[in-house]
Amino acid sequence: MIKRLLLGILMIISVLALTACGNDSDNNEASEGSNTENEDNEVNEDNGEINLYTGRHYDTDEELYKTFTDETGIKVNVIKGKDDELITRLEREGKASEADLFITADAGRLHRAESRDLLQEVNSDLLNENIPEKYRDVDNKWFGLTKRARVIAYHKDRVDPEEIKTYADLTSEANKNKVLIRSSENIYNQSLMASFIALEGEDMAIDWAEGIVENMARNPKGGDTDQAIAVAAGEGDIAVINTYYYGRMLNSEDPELVKAAEELGIVFPNQDTTGTHINISGIGLTASSKNKENAIKFMEFLSKEEAQEQFSATNFEYPVNPNVEPDDLLKSWGDFKEQDLNLSELGEHNNEAIMILNKVGWK
Repeated sequence: MIKRLLLGILMIISVLALTACGNDSDNNEASEGSNTENEDNEVNEDNGEINLYTGRHYDTDEELYKTFTDETGIKVNVIKGKDDELITRLEREGKASEADLFITADAGRLHRAESRDLLQEVNSDLLNENIPEKYRDVDNKWFGLTKRARVIAYHKDRVDPEEIKTYADLTSEANKNKVLIRSSENIYNQSLMASFIALEGEDMAIDWAEGIVENMARNPKGGDTDQAIAVAAGEGDIAVINTYYYGRMLNSEDPELVKAAEELGIVFPNQDTTGTHINISGIGLTASSKNKENAIKFMEFLSKEEAQEQFSATNFEYPVNPNVEPDDLLKSWGDFKEQDLNLSELGEHNNEAIMILNKVGWK
């Protein structure tokens, strides 16, 4: 009896020992798996997430989000919307907002978000190194990611580019009923006006706006691409557009857009005076951010050379990082002088610009 009892005890001990070894083996495999990489060298670790509100809707951006996640293991949750609606949403959500980052087009909108206390300061040596001072907020609450020039597009067969070398030339008697441009509600035009106020004074801005209204070929409607198409169609001879629209038209899969763009040339205005107007798409860390460390990593990633090259090559925007050359198409348009002002001033003069546009009857 005693022998049978001892044998039973030994069997129970053996089973328990084998079970423990099996559990240790499973735990070791799980631990090793969480730190391994897959065949494509993509990180499998779950290193957290960030929540991004963005007014940009480009395939380029989607590819960059994926690359960032592959490199860091940080998931990018994207909420897209219209720029001003996203600002309103951030304001409505307040501190409870899950948004960590806000991306929008135009320094005027970034200033709008900052002035409503929706963004917070970011101290990053890498961002300061990669993004020149003129393309970032004076208090480091937003940073430029890409830049675009606001240029004059003209029909090659109907306009001599030597006669439209400045923004002021658009207001001459010779260009009456020839100018196509977006509405006064468009932030790009508001910022263009704000730059005139900052560099040349309010009186000049008023005179220019009055002259443009006098010379409009039609009431403003549509976006920048629509203005370019209308020039090709003969509704006007001259349009004011951002450069990346022109680049996207030339590289469109729609042959009609390509054909329209090929009928146009562009002029970088004011090369002998104040320079051509420049604006940006930019990013800010929200005041409500719950994932601040990961969010700053993402901001820094977008300022690096790889991301800057991709913005330029696929969306035809100029890099803000001075170590990155523009895409070949952009370089083919030539070098140009930029307006010399910190883009924060575009937001600071936005209200004055809107008042002038309304005063002169710009619809």
